[in-house]
Amino acid sequence: MAANSTEAVAKKLTLPRWHYLALAAVLALAIWLHFYRLGQEGYGNLYYAAAVKSMLTNWHNFFFASFDPGGFVTVDKPPLGLWVQAASAALLGLSGFSLALPQALAGVLSVLLLYYLVRRVFGPTAGLLAALVLAVTPISIAANRNNTMDSQLVLTSLLAAWAVILAAEKGKSRYLLLGFLLVGVGFNIKMLQAYMILPAFYLLYLFAPPLVWWKRILHLGPATVVMIIVSLSWTVIVDSIPIDERPYIGSSEDNTVMELIVGHNGVRRLGEIAGWVGLNAPGPRPSRYAPPAGQPPQGAQPPQGGQYPGQSTQGAQPNQPRGMLRDETGEPGPLRLFNEQLGGQASWLLPLALLGLFVAPWGVRFSKPLAREHQALLFWGAWLVPMIIFFNWAGLFHRYYLEMMSPAIAALLGAGLVAMWNDYRSGHWRGWILPLALLGSAAIQVAILGYFPDWGRWLSPIILGVTIIAALALIVLRLVVWQSPLVTRHLSLVTRHLSLVTRHLSPAVTSVAVLALLIAPTVWATTPLWKGGHTGLPFAGPELLEQPPRPGGEADPELVDFLLTNRDGEKFILATLNAQIAAPFILATGEAVMAMGGFTGSDEILSVEELAAMV
Repeated sequence: MAANSTEAVAKKLTLPRWHYLALAAVLALAIWLHFYRLGQEGYGNLYYAAAVKSMLTNWHNFFFASFDPGGFVTVDKPPLGLWVQAASAALLGLSGFSLALPQALAGVLSVLLLYYLVRRVFGPTAGLLAALVLAVTPISIAANRNNTMDSQLVLTSLLAAWAVILAAEKGKSRYLLLGFLLVGVGFNIKMLQAYMILPAFYLLYLFAPPLVWWKRILHLGPATVVMIIVSLSWTVIVDSIPIDERPYIGSSEDNTVMELIVGHNGVRRLGEIAGWVGLNAPGPRPSRYAPPAGQPPQGAQPPQGGQYPGQSTQGAQPNQPRGMLRDETGEPGPLRLFNEQLGGQASWLLPLALLGLFVAPWGVRFSKPLAREHQALLFWGAWLVPMIIFFNWAGLFHRYYLEMMSPAIAALLGAGLVAMWNDYRSGHWRGWILPLALLGSAAIQVAILGYFPDWGRWLSPIILGVTIIAALALIVLRLVVWQSPLVTRHLSLVTRHLSLVTRHLSPAVTSVAVLALLIAPTVWATTPLWKGGHTGLPFAGPELLEQPPRPGGEADPELVDFLLTNRDGEKFILATLNAQIAAPFILATGEAVMAMGGFTGSDEILSVEELAAMV
């Protein structure tokens, strides 16, 4: 009896060969998109690259994530993501490849982990679809090929999700503690950005576990304490150290990490959302050391993208970072995620994923405790919906932050499409949703392509044409094949054979339609491979290919030679307005360069008297 049971379980877990081949193909695609010509942009974001070089000079700079070798000011992020990059650079040497390698690896591992998380609940086909969608999400590819740390945070978040999902299924607090501990780890990569997934974690554990309500709350309390302790571990240590024994905390107003968390990386990011909850979100502080309007600072070539901190891409006056951010993300509003700036980054399949969130629960009977399918849908929905609200209305954020949404979009799309397919096969009225959803998704993609007429001119007919043909075929096949038993008994033998043939056509037709909907995001995702991505603010899309080549922020070699030749024992070989100007000199020389105003030039690190005393 036991042997038969084991054989049954093994048979259930065995997947057809085509599934493993498909998974291998998805992973191969993810590896190619992440690693082909990786590092071609050079050091990537010079601000972080200079910090890694500085961190490799001594343990003091390493621990504090000092921007410069002199330990004058830190970067405006916690250190964990940069520690990982520093380890890579220590092993492989400092290069664009070694700096981007941790992010690329994290991106590929995230694809594999999401496949597992979706497959274990919604089945292998849903897992494959989710992995494929995540693998070709344009903003994920752009960010993961750069030395921004978002993909490290996404992987950490997915590992935390695995633990919390297990905790909800089993009602075991140890998995919950692990999940919230990992959220704390993520906090030390990108601070409050790591907490964007918390609505999903709390809602899942409040409603899903097979426990009485007071035990759920009892488990969440210690887990939250663990998360806060891990989150603030580095912060508390740094803030407890006398200020004359550590670097200035970059982008903070009072030289503490806690203010950096709450201010620059907190309330300032909320924009209009802050007003909803009665907070004041001030705009970015102006530079204290700004050059004259329209003039670049001396000594460094313009960084890729052609602007310095506080300058917009449209040639606006300096010290208007809010305008620059509006150029990058567009105006706040309910459809912001579908505008010219953001629509092509992560929103190609967002409506289809949201539809999946509502369609997928219909095929599973509601029960208490919640079925695994309902648990997963609650989780991924609570991951995605708050982020949609945030990115539609937030103030200070960059396009590559949208990578945080991509796992939930992919998971809900995989689950939703499989549910729509099952409804289509069942003969239920909900079966009509599948062809209509495919048509609607194609129409939305054509609307996004309308912002890019040169590309939409050839992509739109392909996407729309293939999807219309496939949707019409699905409608016809459903009318012909999915007949009631009464009608089927009166079909002729020939018609019955035709019915069997056409039943096998519908999966192929659906697959073709889904692949058509993946054309545009895949094309967008490949753009960073051909010409290199934007080093400072990663994004994907035709704009990358249309931008003229620009210097990547190299230091003036004559000035470098002059500074090194005429050095006479000074700790700092140069003082600059901000970190963006200082970074090329740090990378070129490895020497201490003072960024007097921190990242943007607005940090009040030195008084006039202190600066005069150093000269």
